[in-house]
Amino acid sequence: MEENCIVRRWEDMDIDILVKIFHMFDIFELTSGIALVCSTWRMACSDPFLWKTLDLSMLKSNFIKIPLEPYVYVDERSDKTLTRLLKISLSLSRGSITTMIFHFNLYVSDDLLTYTAERSPRLRRLVLPAWNRLKKTGMCKAIFCWKDLESLTMPSIANPPYLLEAMAMNCANFSELKIMGPCDMFFASSLATHLPKLKVLSLRCSMLVKDVLIYILDSLQHLEVLNISHCIIVEILPPPQRKRAIRLDESIRQKASRLRQFITCMEDSCIMCQRTRNDEGLVRWYKYEEGLWKEDEVISLAL
Repeated sequence: MEENCIVRRWEDMDIDILVKIFHMFDIFELTSGIALVCSTWRMACSDPFLWKTLDLSMLKSNFIKIPLEPYVYVDERSDKTLTRLLKISLSLSRGSITTMIFHFNLYVSDDLLTYTAERSPRLRRLVLPAWNRLKKTGMCKAIFCWKDLESLTMPSIANPPYLLEAMAMNCANFSELKIMGPCDMFFASSLATHLPKLKVLSLRCSMLVKDVLIYILDSLQHLEVLNISHCIIVEILPPPQRKRAIRLDESIRQKASRLRQFITCMEDSCIMCQRTRNDEGLVRWYKYEEGLWKEDEVISLAL
């Protein structure tokens, strides 16, 4: 009886079956060393089907805030974990990643971002981490590796023109932008200058000055979708009042009528609107449900 028993070896398992099994694994499981079991498992782990999306949205840095640049100190173990995950993932993916998602509280260094960009040249959608440790040189090097980039989710930054200019020079098909933070007139004018053909823009859950909103509607003539859900719309007044919250008036709605979608929600009963007001237009996502920051009323920008 024992002599007739057929012994199946791991390396004899059908690759397609392995790929389907591995597709159910998260990034930690997929990079845990299963690719080292045998050559067949290595081939399955490198299948492009597994690497369309590199999702690091569950990985946050262990950090403390400090008073000097970069204003955060990141625990060494966090850096080692991120470096290990990225190096194994980028090795297995063999350049097939088209979507990359970082947690907004993941602090990536210039060198690691450049390393990542060089090994993911087909990237089309990027959800960026916090900016604190990223410099102009590193960010521009990365952007010039991502010629196919179409969609970007980013935290607002104090000096955006260099990034938008690099995208305008390098990313011919770029069309979607989500800003997780305030969009002031300086940012809006940079958009109009460098990305005048932008089609989709999400500014949800932030404070937005009425004049900036009007400028966006007037300047971005190719814009098709604008999401200002849960925003606080304000107008600038002379001191000492300075700002006053207002409702959308007919002039704004008229300007927005040319859009395919103008998404708004500014209701007293809306929980997310209440949170934006309580946080004064700069939502502190860490206070709320895990993963809430991933939501967006624009389907193509939601995670």
